Amino acid sequence: MSQTSPPPAEIDSRALRQALGQFATGIAVVTALDTQGQPIGLTVNSFSAVSLTPPLVLWCLDNRSHNLAAFQGASHHAINILARAQEDISNRFATWPTDRFAGLKWCANLGAPVLSGCCAHFVVANETCHLSGDHSLFIGRIEHFSADAQRAPLLFHAGQYRALAENA
Repeated sequence: MSQTSPPPAEIDSRALRQALGQFATGIAVVTALDTQGQPIGLTVNSFSAVSLTPPLVLWCLDNRSHNLAAFQGASHHAINILARAQEDISNRFATWPTDRFAGLKWCANLGAPVLSGCCAHFVVANETCHLSGDHSLFIGRIEHFSADAQRAPLLFHAGQYRALAENA
């Protein structure tokens, strides 16, 4: 005999967002070049390692983003893990409209803009993109990376930027 599960109760999206916000995350700026060769980028906290062999990572983008098609069409992305001192860059890349790259130091690596001063960066080949709910999940194969363990990371928790305790 099989049992049928009752339909899920309606979820309060505001309460869900607050609950999800209890998971502290790092902040990244994902960048690429659009079809005209112009740099594009946005702030995300939906970055995660997927696999070491092969080296895969993922990040998510809202399906309503005006940059969705450009990221889907880019051969490579750079995932720039922001340092504590880069809160202004996080805010800049989370704001629209603005010239997000104005005055920033960056260089192209495998065709993806890599920002200066980050804790780490990963340049990834755009492997797959999966539609899942109201977001698209991008999975990329790491082709280049660099890390600076001397830089403290920029963190986000409960809707606010946070810092690691110095002597925890």
